[in-house]
Amino acid sequence: MRSYAVEAKERGEQIGLVPTMGALHEGHLSLIRLAAAENDIVIVSDFVNPIQFDDPGDFSAYPSTPEADADASFSAGANVFFVPSAAQMYPEGFSTYIDMTGISERLCGASRSSHFQGVLTVVGKLFGICMPDFAYFGEKDAQQLAIVRKMVDELCMNVSIRGCPTVREDDGLAMSSRNTRLAPNERIAALCLYNALEEGYTLFNNGETSADILLAAMRRIIEAEPLASIDYTEIVDPLTFESVPVARKTDLMILAVYIGAVRLIDNRNF
Repeated sequence: MRSYAVEAKERGEQIGLVPTMGALHEGHLSLIRLAAAENDIVIVSDFVNPIQFDDPGDFSAYPSTPEADADASFSAGANVFFVPSAAQMYPEGFSTYIDMTGISERLCGASRSSHFQGVLTVVGKLFGICMPDFAYFGEKDAQQLAIVRKMVDELCMNVSIRGCPTVREDDGLAMSSRNTRLAPNERIAALCLYNALEEGYTLFNNGETSADILLAAMRRIIEAEPLASIDYTEIVDPLTFESVPVARKTDLMILAVYIGAVRLIDNRNF
């Protein structure tokens, strides 16, 4: 993979990278199509990264469909489908990790202690291997996107990060590989995430700016769903991911909710 990237660079070709953990859906395919429109070469990586999972059960249950993913990637415009093994990415004796303080310690970082260290380490390795000019990430994973951008800026990595809009099902549920793990009744219950965000958006646009009041209204919707359990619901500054007492148009409503055993995340601006 590295040799391929080097040769493409020598030919003056621009490389776009779409890092994924597989189980591709329309959200991933929208990233691939955008990358194909903007670059000469598109690399899609498919790697379920073991070091970003705190729960071994969550890792083992994560869906894996590499053959279907490869077909979908090429149909969307990819040139390369890169599927490294865990042994290749983390050979025996591997001991170098990328860590970050502050922003990575909040929200998903607070409830999943080693998650973002694993994300940054694997993304850093993929950047080194694939040598992209541009890398494409979905805005559904807003905190991850912000952290990757911060890493690239602070470590002077020669890659531009493109954030791409969340793709939703017709009923509003954000597309996620984890959705495939939802039973039919859980799939219906999962709409409480979208409905809570819509409630916050509506209240704000009707003049309510108190974060406490907005969050209370959002939580009532989620708590009314028997299959849902809140990890967090917050209104945050989109750069620092610190909670704000008074919501502004640029702030972000962000939440993580368990539907049964499946943890889902979503967010939206006002």
